[in-house]
Amino acid sequence: MTAACIAKKTSQFRDLLNSGRLEFLMEAHNGLSARIVEEAGFRGIWASGLSISAALGVRDNNEASWTQVLEVVEFMADATSIPILLDADTGYGNFNNMRRLVKKLEQRGVAAVCVEDKLFPKTNSFINSERQPLADRDEFAGKIKAVKEAQADPDFCVVARLEGFIAGWGIEEMLRRAEAYQSAGADALLIHSKKPTPDQVLGFVAAWQNRCPLVIVPTTYYSTPVEVFEQAGISIVIWANQNVRSSIAAMQQTTRRIFEERSVQNVEDMIVPVREVFRLQNAEELMEAEERYLPKTPDSARAIILAASRGSEMGEITAGIPKAMVSIGGTPLLHKLVAQFRASGIRQVVVIRGYAREKVDAADVEFVDNEEYEGTGELLSLTKAIDHLQDDVVISFGDILFRKHILNNLLTEQGDIVVAVDATWERRHGGAGYVDYVNATRPYSLRYDEEDAFLVAAGPNLPREDIDGEWIGLIKTTARGSEVMKNALTELSARADFRALRFDHLLNHLVAKGERVQVLYITGHWLDVDDLDDLARAQAF
Repeated sequence: MTAACIAKKTSQFRDLLNSGRLEFLMEAHNGLSARIVEEAGFRGIWASGLSISAALGVRDNNEASWTQVLEVVEFMADATSIPILLDADTGYGNFNNMRRLVKKLEQRGVAAVCVEDKLFPKTNSFINSERQPLADRDEFAGKIKAVKEAQADPDFCVVARLEGFIAGWGIEEMLRRAEAYQSAGADALLIHSKKPTPDQVLGFVAAWQNRCPLVIVPTTYYSTPVEVFEQAGISIVIWANQNVRSSIAAMQQTTRRIFEERSVQNVEDMIVPVREVFRLQNAEELMEAEERYLPKTPDSARAIILAASRGSEMGEITAGIPKAMVSIGGTPLLHKLVAQFRASGIRQVVVIRGYAREKVDAADVEFVDNEEYEGTGELLSLTKAIDHLQDDVVISFGDILFRKHILNNLLTEQGDIVVAVDATWERRHGGAGYVDYVNATRPYSLRYDEEDAFLVAAGPNLPREDIDGEWIGLIKTTARGSEVMKNALTELSARADFRALRFDHLLNHLVAKGERVQVLYITGHWLDVDDLDDLARAQAF
């Protein structure tokens, strides 16, 4: 639906009041919670004074100024397309303050205001309520009249909140005040009660006889079936503070656990991923806007993915597709790799394909074919893309999975040639098969002030006492590093056994020539998908 087709928010709220059926507003206290309320399906939002003050870390006693509340509500209105009813406490002053308030609310797209007949500064209705004096009836009616005469939009609504029951008054005083407020122009009345049953509210409803729309807040009588309110003719039910209360419970639990365990490892799977935060922030729209409005600059960083091999260890699974196209959780392994590079800002991706190359596909990538994939080593495959080995490059095997922090950390390293090395190699599955072990100038350390580690040797046959880790299949090069790698490949291609050479031969050749190949230590959080056991582990990675 286009913006032109969406009714203005004030009209939406007036329609809720007069729909003839029971409607619901859900509490929100900032732009994020407001968007969540809309996504859940609610047709309106209650901008709760209690919740906003709690989110700001102050008491619900007008300690947050009306301009601070207004700023919060503006973010809420910007984040949503449904109407907001602002809990404006007692109106932040007299009739003149109310006139200015309604002007500012209309400017910010707020649909309605609720004001209660207590004295400024207000105290929350559930704290020493019997001690809270009510405002003078006529003075409060004057506030309502001021709002109605000050509003520019005829659909802007004012809801008069009656606190007589809260303050210990009977139904007679409630009816007198209700009559005065309606006569002053109130579009609806909010009947408040702190009783655990709805008796007071229902008694008022019966006596009022539907002379204008009624709104209730069943915070204390929450167990009452909503059908009771529906049958009584209530127009709107407000769920007034459940979002802020649930968020407090979740934050307390998460924060306590992180403090006690000194780690976030056990809470990560219990909380939303960061991408959900980005989605709620509408980050995708900004990326689309950047494509439209920012000048286009060529991407210098690129990735080269080696995906030419079949992966015969997987048997029938790769009988018609290469290992890089095997599905992991419903998504081909290659697609996961490409998405991960893109998420880290690498837009140019080159894929070297070989076995069943017609089955290798991925969106917006460049393909290089290696028709000599059968029985040859990795370096021959890499030479097929040697023209792409320039500027900043990440070279990756096409059969690995890794957490995003590994790639991000690799990209931040300043060395001309950097290899990612797992220091926890002994925890893995015994090192069966060809393993690219690494010996470095120093072992892994938790100390961040240690000097950088550099490669001494690499290969499957290193003495156990010399092994400092396992290369995981990721290399990053700068422009100079790419040129060095190209020269090394050219030199190695002159060897008679070049067709069988692997990456450890290239790395050792670089070290022998005096190049400083930097080691970036990691501690797990990656997986190479070589056989059926690896594939099973990958499904849960």
